[in-house]
Amino acid sequence: MSKSLTGTALEQTFSNARTFNKFTPETITDEILVQLYELMKWAPTSMNSQPGHFVFVKTAAAKQRLNSTLMAGNQEKALAAPVTVIIAADTKFFNNLPEQFPAMPNAKEMFAGNAAFSEATANRNSSMQGAYLIIAARMLGLDCGPMSGFDNDAVDAEFFFEGRYKSNFLINLGYGDSSGNYPRGPRLTFAQAASII
Repeated sequence: MSKSLTGTALEQTFSNARTFNKFTPETITDEILVQLYELMKWAPTSMNSQPGHFVFVKTAAAKQRLNSTLMAGNQEKALAAPVTVIIAADTKFFNNLPEQFPAMPNAKEMFAGNAAFSEATANRNSSMQGAYLIIAARMLGLDCGPMSGFDNDAVDAEFFFEGRYKSNFLINLGYGDSSGNYPRGPRLTFAQAASII
């Protein structure tokens, strides 16, 4: 049986973690980005479908391409972040299921023949994988700034012109500068958000 993590680990990943709008100039190496993916990939997805597709926008040229798709309020912070990750969904994720989920031999056909089911599964699970990436990044000492303020169609046209991948949301990554943080917002109580039946 697994044991509860230490208070320090829980604080770093959740209770003391913040959404960052500003980052220090310290860069993120490609090796850390690979390490980040290699950690988060072990988190669960439905039928091991793994529809998440991740584009780590790091170079100045790539950042300019992304910048034109962002709402004005997100442009400066995305340009300043060492990396912005495009979290996307692979609309053809089911092609990998014969290898990824051999327990169900007809899994590929089940999704390939049902566009609505396939889209819902891709969206839900790529969202989960993006959340896993945030947790993994925090565990590796990185800070995150997730964003929704962008034109999905413009991002898809710029980065996924072949049509297979659909952008979901963005995450700025770096080493946080707390001077850009807003006061922390309250969270709903257990009684407001949950029930035990």
